[in-house]
Amino acid sequence: MNSGPQFPVPVLLTVRELNQGGIERDVARTAIHLDRNRFAPHVASYHNHGMRFEELRRAGIPFLHLPVKSLTSPASLAHAWRLCRYIRSHRIQLVHAWDTTAVFVLPLAKTIRVPAVLSSVLGSRQLLDKRSHRLWRLADRFADGFVVNCEAMRRHLTEDEGVAGVPIDLLYNGVDTKEFFPQPGPLPIPVAGASLVIGAVCALRPEKALPLLQEAFSKVKHLRPGMKLLIVGSGAELPRLEDNATRLGITLESVFVPATPEVPKYMRAIDIFVLCSSSEAFANALLEAMACGCATIGSRVGGTPEMIGEDGQRGLLFPSGDAGALAERLARLIQDDDFRRRLGRQASSFAHGELSLEHNIRRTMEVYTGILRRKGSPQKTEYNVR
Repeated sequence: MNSGPQFPVPVLLTVRELNQGGIERDVARTAIHLDRNRFAPHVASYHNHGMRFEELRRAGIPFLHLPVKSLTSPASLAHAWRLCRYIRSHRIQLVHAWDTTAVFVLPLAKTIRVPAVLSSVLGSRQLLDKRSHRLWRLADRFADGFVVNCEAMRRHLTEDEGVAGVPIDLLYNGVDTKEFFPQPGPLPIPVAGASLVIGAVCALRPEKALPLLQEAFSKVKHLRPGMKLLIVGSGAELPRLEDNATRLGITLESVFVPATPEVPKYMRAIDIFVLCSSSEAFANALLEAMACGCATIGSRVGGTPEMIGEDGQRGLLFPSGDAGALAERLARLIQDDDFRRRLGRQASSFAHGELSLEHNIRRTMEVYTGILRRKGSPQKTEYNVR
């Protein structure tokens, strides 16, 4: 490996997919917005398609496709060779694995002596299968440092995963306030004419607990005729959610919109945004909803309380899995227009003032600079955000 600092510093960000998930969005935004005078970003992924891949392609970010399907297959040796060759040829100084790609990438990066190796933990590892969980724990020993997006994930790493003696940097997610902001206007066609829109935007996975939202909505739909329940996202849970809407008698009030790059348009259409996940870290969707001025309700898990604050400060909290408690919070916001709008204003002010993308990118560069310095590669500290 090349020794000493280089300007800009070549860094490699790795992620499994580049489609609709929050981590994929963060990887793409980080690569696109890093100060090019300071860092030269590269991205590697197991997949070379999806919304975020197209964003990276349009931005001209150098990309390495590593179609790893199994760590034990003969093909994985060829992919490992390609990765090592890529790191050497581009003189990569820092490798940052954003998810379970750490299992494949970190040991290789450490073996060929990449100066700095980072691993992000941005969600509970309890959601993984036992084998993936065990392998990720083994990969932890190769990390020079960890990045978490909330204090809840820091506790998860230290208390549940046994990480000790290695720096853990807190890096809250950031929202693009040029894209996500309050703006009155006509409702999108799928919810046009709705008296009030209650909504969620997420990948349709089991841990998002959307049947809970459907159940709570069915309990309060009588409070305001003409309300709609809007669910934006794609995933394997869609048939179950459609069947559940029929069972609960809310089919006419339910609107399902596939994953779309037009998220801000739908966020601004939502009056009450609900994050009812059974497991969550620091949800991008909740942050974006706050930035758009939605009144928010979140389950008391992970980093959601850190974002919403005290109950009634920037939103409302409810015990995870409690449909009755969620229905009570919904009823309060449905019936009290002034309170609902005030929560939306306070949430937007906080998101724009404290959790902007500019804050996030500056903090990311501070983290990268810090670990490079600790590993003996001093860096300058004046940054520009693209």
